[in-house]
Amino acid sequence: MLKGFKDFLMRGNVIDLAVAVIIGAAFTTIVTAFTTGLVKPLINAVGGSDAAQGLGFRILGENPSTFMDVGSVLNAVINFVIVAAVVYFAIVLPVKHLQERRKRGVEPGPSEPTDVELLTEIRDLLRQQQIR
Repeated sequence: MLKGFKDFLMRGNVIDLAVAVIIGAAFTTIVTAFTTGLVKPLINAVGGSDAAQGLGFRILGENPSTFMDVGSVLNAVINFVIVAAVVYFAIVLPVKHLQERRKRGVEPGPSEPTDVELLTEIRDLLRQQQIR
């Protein structure tokens, strides 16, 4: 069981995945800061019924906790689109091209022996054992 786990860790996929998660988290922080600091103020500048809180509206005018913040939802969507685009163009496409290059350069392996060749080899091995 431990050997299988060691093989799994040493395959390289786990290390690549760990690096991707760490870089993704760091990049998400940058994109979140960008959208919160630059994009959301632009969205909130459009305003709504309560310009102090940003783009949105209150369900009950006298209750500030019923504010529907449309600006935050738009901010999250923009955040997601930016992260997804960067992951696609910076990771997925280059890896896809690398895999295609590797496939083009792969030579076919040795052909499998036919049944007759296998039987002949077995016969010869049995003869060698009988002679000894």
